[in-house]
Amino acid sequence: MTGLMLQISVGLIATGAIILLTAWLPLVLRSLPLSLPILAVAIGYFAIPHSWSVAASALFAHDHLLEHLVELVVLVALMGVGLRTGRPVSLHGWRATWRLLGIAMPITIAGIAVFCRFIMDVSWPTALLVGAALAPTDPVLAAEVQVGPPGEEEGGETRFALTSEAGLNDGLAFPFVLLAILLAEQPLQSVWRDWLVVDVVWKICCGVLVGFAAGRLFGWLTFELPRLKMSRTGDGLVAVGMMLITYGLTELAHGYGFIAVFVMATTLRASERDAEFHSVMAGFTEQTERVLMVFILIGFGNAIAEGLFRSIGWKEVALAAAVLLVVRPVSAWLSLLGSRFPVGARALIAFFGIRGMGTFYYVAYATGRIGFDRGVDLWATTGIVVLISVLLHGVTSMPLMKWVDRKRQGNEAGSGH
Repeated sequence: MTGLMLQISVGLIATGAIILLTAWLPLVLRSLPLSLPILAVAIGYFAIPHSWSVAASALFAHDHLLEHLVELVVLVALMGVGLRTGRPVSLHGWRATWRLLGIAMPITIAGIAVFCRFIMDVSWPTALLVGAALAPTDPVLAAEVQVGPPGEEEGGETRFALTSEAGLNDGLAFPFVLLAILLAEQPLQSVWRDWLVVDVVWKICCGVLVGFAAGRLFGWLTFELPRLKMSRTGDGLVAVGMMLITYGLTELAHGYGFIAVFVMATTLRASERDAEFHSVMAGFTEQTERVLMVFILIGFGNAIAEGLFRSIGWKEVALAAAVLLVVRPVSAWLSLLGSRFPVGARALIAFFGIRGMGTFYYVAYATGRIGFDRGVDLWATTGIVVLISVLLHGVTSMPLMKWVDRKRQGNEAGSGH
């Protein structure tokens, strides 16, 4: 057997094993304080160097390739999150979501930027990029703290708040990433008006409008079209088609595709809220998301083994601690003051600011378009935050959320009597 054939065969075996583990490990981990992302990073880190593992770690050396791969996994996750969000959109029903997006997120971006500026001694554009990249709660790695699939119970206010926040905040961080790119080239007084009008107002509104229109159209095609409605196919693959069409149309209109996909999915769910086909689509997106996530995190673990963190020092660790233990918890806690959330629920929402794929996407997006401070390794700086988040939140999510579910069920049983 030639060397090339051997590499291909080993690569196929490794790929098949990874896919099987992706399907099987959640069952094994159900009773353990571990998560699939933790094991994926560990597999990548301890993998025997071979062509497949080297190729995986090389992702983090190619910004454009990584950008588009992570973009895909985030889109699939947002589609799934939107389909699982069965609660009608309203000011009252989503009150925690609006607080987390409108108050906690800007404070988080500003807080991380300030810490980064003075701990890392970088320019303000670089600090803003780090703040915007690390601010969103990740829709991919946060699956264990989110609401259940369509057809199952929602899981209470804590799960809903974390789910709906993750569905929208990736898109809402985009204007600040674009502002960081603009500020790296021009002073603020030259760009702020165009940034506010185009990158904030137009692109957000465009994403919402295109997403809503697409959701209504796909809702009609899926559940109301006579004789040919798509729900009759029973094929969850249609969710990916809807997602790609919505994202492509929004990008053509120069809007935020992340926002559009989530809005489309929630609008589609609202068109026939209790239809079983939502569960089929959500199940397919979840499976696709898990496989893509595992491959990327294996690449992340292997990149760490290959020296991604060689420049890590006390400053990067201090920044990670500030992000995960100070900035996110404090900003989320402040945003929920005056709400009806019990103290324990507020603490959990504040704590579970999980970082992950969105961070990878925004760093790859920005560094692929312009150079930032050469004195800071953006991948090491943001990657250590993601790694600590994967470990910290991965170990704590299952026991804490089980406690939340037991307490909620006890309260519901008590109120029933």
